[in-house]
Amino acid sequence: MISMIASDMDGTLLNDKMQVSHGNITAIKAAQDAGIEFVVATGRSRSEALPLIDSDDIHPTLITMNGAQVFDSLGNEVLNVPIDAQTVTAVTENLRENHIYFELMTTAGNYSDSKVSRIQNVADLLVNLNPDTSYKIAVALAAARLELMNINYVDDHYQGIINDPTVKILKIIAFSTQGMTELAPIKMFCEARRDLVVTSSSSNNIEINHIDAQKGLALAAYAEQKGIPIEQTMAIGDNLNDFSMIKTAGIGVAMGNAVPAIKELANYQTVTNIQDGVAQAIYHAINLNGNSEKK
Repeated sequence: MISMIASDMDGTLLNDKMQVSHGNITAIKAAQDAGIEFVVATGRSRSEALPLIDSDDIHPTLITMNGAQVFDSLGNEVLNVPIDAQTVTAVTENLRENHIYFELMTTAGNYSDSKVSRIQNVADLLVNLNPDTSYKIAVALAAARLELMNINYVDDHYQGIINDPTVKILKIIAFSTQGMTELAPIKMFCEARRDLVVTSSSSNNIEINHIDAQKGLALAAYAEQKGIPIEQTMAIGDNLNDFSMIKTAGIGVAMGNAVPAIKELANYQTVTNIQDGVAQAIYHAINLNGNSEKK
């Protein structure tokens, strides 16, 4: 019996055009009609995620920033797990010393100090998730989609945000075209602190959260709040920031385009994000429920 399905966004729910396909939308509505709650679990913030799904009339619960902030289907915040100010200062200083571009995701919105770097890194993500997409097309797609997202640009190296006591920093995301070759030392620095967890949604980034801000922990907490046993949950994902929720859920589903570690962990594998893999997994859950009712 599946009562709740949680799906990652990039490389999972979103296709190669950074859109939710008609097939996925239809499946989500079928799940909701069948009494299954649909949850989007993403590394993105709510302000980034909503423009990509808001027009589809599915109104999901949102686990955002890898579990640092959770909103119910009405938009009410139900969980908030920030990184403490001292840790933020230590990490951002380390990133600057290593000349790594990074962004801050906060309770006051998302912040970048370079629009050019922002577009470049979204384009890199698109090419990484969808190798058949040319870099030129990816840049155009990135620029177009970024117009929909609420990104704030600053020119003070984030000092105003970091020093503002009214703003909580929920996630730091660092990028490098050299991937883990350049990012590995940052990852080691963060993990040595023991109050942080470092994951990744692409080979060109690392995502830094408070140790208690993980998709799996957020899914478990929200399911408990709704009175749903964790055994009655399904989680769908493709990359390492999905590891905790795929491990935690009753049924973990790997996309056909998932990294090897996710495929090895999952109970079930669906097709890729450009083949409506989420829809296939949803219908699998609906069929499981139907078979369960027949017994």
